[in-house]
Amino acid sequence: MILGIGTDLANIERIERTLERFGDRFRDRVFTEAEQRKARRRKDEAGTYAKRWAAKEACSKALGTGLRMGIGWKDMGVTNLETGQPVMHLTGWAAERLATMTPPGHEAIVHVSLTDDHPWAQAFVVIEARPKV
Repeated sequence: MILGIGTDLANIERIERTLERFGDRFRDRVFTEAEQRKARRRKDEAGTYAKRWAAKEACSKALGTGLRMGIGWKDMGVTNLETGQPVMHLTGWAAERLATMTPPGHEAIVHVSLTDDHPWAQAFVVIEARPKV
């Protein structure tokens, strides 16, 4: 059963300009430490951040809230499995919202897909409820 779907586009050049203007203030406000470590290791730092920005926006839409109602940027974080597959981690209010959306006897699975084609980064988030076994 699908609980929510969200998608978002981010302009890589806009994120690059924001990084140049605000630097660590922007990074620390929006991105988790794990996301910042990942971006520092990448040649395309702005593209890495843009994909994660889009994922956070898409996730907030899939949660049915957008970025309001107490959800924080850092309540959502994207890491990667060893295979490269992106994984969304929810904490704080985002995790609480997910718990209230999840029907009894089910577990929520947050699927995330990231892509970029300069100057755009795009993310899709689908929240699925699976019956517990």
